[in-house]
Amino acid sequence: MPDAIFNERRLVAIYDPLDPDRSDLDAYLAMVDEFGVRSILDIGCGTGTFACLLARRGKAVTGIDPAAASVEVARHKLGADRVRWLVGEVTTLPPLQVDMVTMTGNVAQVFLTDESWVATLRSAHGALRPGGLLAFEVRDPAHQEWTEWDREQTFRRVVIPEIGTIETWVDVTDIHLPFVSFRSTFIFDTDGVTLVSDSTLRFRSQAEIGDCLRAASLDIQDVRDAPDRPGREFVFLTRPVHDHRGS
Repeated sequence: MPDAIFNERRLVAIYDPLDPDRSDLDAYLAMVDEFGVRSILDIGCGTGTFACLLARRGKAVTGIDPAAASVEVARHKLGADRVRWLVGEVTTLPPLQVDMVTMTGNVAQVFLTDESWVATLRSAHGALRPGGLLAFEVRDPAHQEWTEWDREQTFRRVVIPEIGTIETWVDVTDIHLPFVSFRSTFIFDTDGVTLVSDSTLRFRSQAEIGDCLRAASLDIQDVRDAPDRPGREFVFLTRPVHDHRGS
């Protein structure tokens, strides 16, 4: 089941307003231009920010996510009527042939077992046309970003129009590397309701990711830095093995 932050309607309603800065997507938009991409599959599309940005640029976009509440929010955004929305796991995709598959926002870290991660990579591979690209990002485990996930460093008080004031913070609940679990807390000042969302991410090294990519018959073409988070993220560009034709 998706984490509550993605599938609890009251939390999904505040997801975008709490984090309106999506400059993390700029690197992916630049890749779309760099490689002349016309069609995209966005795995873990969430509330559809990236998919709708692409659609408004005239791209053919399919967005898939297992969190129905997030996809419902996505369907009401500008440009959403030009996106094909799917609710479910990527392993259940209908036949597709796209220029590029993306996993933004550290979606790649939610796959906790190598089996589920490789199955996802194979599904992405299957959705690519000849010469297509898979692009995704992960946090660099060497940076140990989880050391910054506590109430003191993450507490925010945000006023959201038509919803009210929200107090929110993150606390790490368990570290058993490569797994890190954490709890996001949200207090709605209007009625005092407190909601929490528990999550676990897997932090894979570049070598481990390389092993999984090879298991899915994908070649690493490049590993880039995330421009908005220098030194903290790896952005992988991959292609199907033995397929080095340009986009």
